[in-house]
Amino acid sequence: MTYFVGLDVSLEETAICVVDNAGEILREGKAETEPEAISSWLKAVDVAIERLGLEAGPLSPWLSQSLQVAGLPAVCIETWRMKGATAAMAVKTDRNDARAIAQAIRVGWFTAVHVKSAESQELRLLLTNRKTLLTGRVMLENEIRGTLKAFGLKVGRVPVATFEARVIELTADQPRLQAMVRPMLAARLALRLQFEALHVMVLKAVKSHAVCRRLLTVPGVGAVTALTFATAIDDPALCSIARCRSTSGLDAAQIRLGRDRPQWCDQQEWRPAGAGSAVLGSALPADPCYPVVGAESLGHGDRQAPRLAPRDRGGCAQARGDHAPHVGGRQ
Repeated sequence: MTYFVGLDVSLEETAICVVDNAGEILREGKAETEPEAISSWLKAVDVAIERLGLEAGPLSPWLSQSLQVAGLPAVCIETWRMKGATAAMAVKTDRNDARAIAQAIRVGWFTAVHVKSAESQELRLLLTNRKTLLTGRVMLENEIRGTLKAFGLKVGRVPVATFEARVIELTADQPRLQAMVRPMLAARLALRLQFEALHVMVLKAVKSHAVCRRLLTVPGVGAVTALTFATAIDDPALCSIARCRSTSGLDAAQIRLGRDRPQWCDQQEWRPAGAGSAVLGSALPADPCYPVVGAESLGHGDRQAPRLAPRDRGGCAQARGDHAPHVGGRQ
């Protein structure tokens, strides 16, 4: 007989529930939220585990990967579907949540979530920390600008490198005001220096990343954009063609933005097969053209700016005929 395990993960403790094929509870309990503690608890039960499920969360990537290394068939599951399953519970506790997860794992009523690789998670952390420092620096600059306006001091447009000198120059005749602003400038300088250190790390990471180097050949794509895209996709084999298709391989004439885009691109865009294959690293359909939903299909169509009439798109236009098919929305 095989058994199924549900884990309801909290910061300190994890509720564990083990059920059999018929849905009968074999054992319940709690363990410290550590891979070793959970593995030891399950090994003490001494049963053949078919699947082990835990909801996606901040600790889920670490726990699921560590449990898989320990030989347990851990699966990270999507949270919204489990929320619907547990919404009718009279009493919602960690114990009951672990029971619901175990039953969902047993009957297959769950959606598995891809856990990104350790490399992707590290690079995402690098990008997040960089953005946090940049946001903090800009927030301090805006705060300094706003407070000085009350005294008639206008910083104006100045480069980032000369912002501090400009503030010191404006407050030279008001020593008390300058003394109040200097701590803000010191904090801004520290954020700026640490941001530049992280930005150098981003550039080095992009330089050593094969996919990012390919993305940099696309017009308008920089280091941050390339690294963001590469870490978001992580494993191209898991992504559908229509949902995450790169524009790599298309020239500027094929990527028309704003009002220069033909009206039929509001709903569906046709691109030559082979575009983006270098990024995704997977085989594309043999069809000469395949559909990709355009960004203009989002939002209210009647609020969008008017666009030009459809133009001839060469081979793709001939393949689709005079008018490209629409995918819902405005016709």
